[in-house]
Amino acid sequence: MHPAHDGGRSRPTRRAVFRTIAGVAAAGVAGGYAWDRLGHGSDDGGGTAADGTGSGTGARSTGPHTFERLSAPDRTVVRAGDGGTLATFTDGARTAVLTGPSRTFSEPRTTEAKVITDAWVRVLPHAWQPGMEKSAWFKGWFKKALGDSSPDVFAVAFQYSSAGAPDKHDAKGVRYAGTAHFGPRNSAVKNPLDFAYYDEQSDFYDYLGIDWTFPDGTHVQPEQARYGDVDCSGFQRLVWGYRMGIPLHNTNTKGPGLPRRAYAIAAYGPGRTVIPHTGRKQATDLDALQPGDLVFFAIIKERPDFIDHVGMYMGLDDQGRHRFYSSRSAANGPTLGDLSGHALLDGTDFYARGFRAARRL
Repeated sequence: MHPAHDGGRSRPTRRAVFRTIAGVAAAGVAGGYAWDRLGHGSDDGGGTAADGTGSGTGARSTGPHTFERLSAPDRTVVRAGDGGTLATFTDGARTAVLTGPSRTFSEPRTTEAKVITDAWVRVLPHAWQPGMEKSAWFKGWFKKALGDSSPDVFAVAFQYSSAGAPDKHDAKGVRYAGTAHFGPRNSAVKNPLDFAYYDEQSDFYDYLGIDWTFPDGTHVQPEQARYGDVDCSGFQRLVWGYRMGIPLHNTNTKGPGLPRRAYAIAAYGPGRTVIPHTGRKQATDLDALQPGDLVFFAIIKERPDFIDHVGMYMGLDDQGRHRFYSSRSAANGPTLGDLSGHALLDGTDFYARGFRAARRL
């Protein structure tokens, strides 16, 4: 449905993907997705995704603050009176990371690890530029954002957890959130941990089951067999585009917003590159990352420089490892777990070895 534009080389099928199964963790562990939305330690062990509303310990400071310019990448950091970080705004990007109440993200069915974070990821109305802290729109936006307890990017992303999330419908009856799956069953593949066990090519409008017209006039219709499904890039488009308002287009070339495929988002997506494509080598500059960054992977054995997977960086987990969240075939949907490869950027596991680039939207 979405052919690759990769220098004239044909795209290998998922059956050609590197099939080394690395570290199936926490197999058989009971429970689904759990998230302590108030930071009080009350996980929802029944697999229901919380909304991220409310406030709790570690709430944001509303007192005096200062602005500091830092580099690599160029950014503006907002400091509280005690010197702590209140927010970070990166030049050329709309992603804003604010400090707020601590939350815990976990997925007991696929990993024992948890991500405990006070990072709240928001989307600015404009790409950040130096000096914007003096603008009228920012002063109003920031004052509201400091006290905002509505779902942020992380909260929205976990409204699609493959381990279980409640359905949400809009006024027109469209199910805009709820458990997502990766794609239709591929009957040609027998191993459930094979990356091709569920078929890719499901975009956000397939999950929603609605027609969609892109800014260039391209009109698409969902496939009935893909209702409720999103592949890795389709999931990011669902969260960042449909839900958070970043523009979308339906090609794999430069355009106004998020392209369709992972390799195109890495190369042509909005925002700025924070880890340039490393070619065939594992990316190791993890200090450049902040929560919410998109991270990109080469997972095809025969194409170690071709990006074919994208996830969302969550930060450090409770074991001190760099963990990401993405829609994957082995989990049949969005997961931060370790089925068929640990969801980690550091170390020598499958996805860590395939980590190639990062972008801040």
